[in-house]
Amino acid sequence: MKPPEAEEFFRRLAAKTPAPEGELDFINPYTLLVAVVLSAQATDASVNKATEPLFKLADTPAKMVALGEARLRGYIKTIGLFNTKAKNVIALSRILLEKFDGQVPRDRDTLQTLPGVGRKTANVVLNIAFGEPTIAVDTHIFRVGNRTGLAPGKTPLDVELKLLKRVPEAYRRHAHHWLILHGRYVCKARKPDCPVCVVNSLCRFKGKTIA
Repeated sequence: MKPPEAEEFFRRLAAKTPAPEGELDFINPYTLLVAVVLSAQATDASVNKATEPLFKLADTPAKMVALGEARLRGYIKTIGLFNTKAKNVIALSRILLEKFDGQVPRDRDTLQTLPGVGRKTANVVLNIAFGEPTIAVDTHIFRVGNRTGLAPGKTPLDVELKLLKRVPEAYRRHAHHWLILHGRYVCKARKPDCPVCVVNSLCRFKGKTIA
């Protein structure tokens, strides 16, 4: 997709949803980090259901460590991989207390040293908590990038790096939200809803349908 087309692509997404937001509930950068760690291989809705009562008790690393791994498991047992996630959340909370004065670091490489935190999670935290123009490539963005021709790539990192080149600077702050929402509700995996797609005419998908 050429630069003028990419510009128009995001202009249309922005016109449809001027102020996009993530769908994970959080209180502060720490609770956002925890929510994103818990969301791996789980839906945002299932995470929100679990974290609503959890964050009322533990919204800081110190409170989470005090809560303990066993009690934490009780709150998140409805989420997949809850045993591993509970272990990671307690471990990262301890590290934040010991090394970062209880604060979430504003640096991707540092974030990735925390248990359960990969590049995608770090990018989400940097974007939502700190306003950094990062793009967290999940399954939705990976699909949209490849299917539309906006940023084709064989790996999430390939797609991320291409998007950082293709997305006009003016749209980079919210690009990952627009793409996730588009992939989740319009450019769906099994049956994309092409007739209602605002970027239909720019899309390179050979199987697209037009109303």
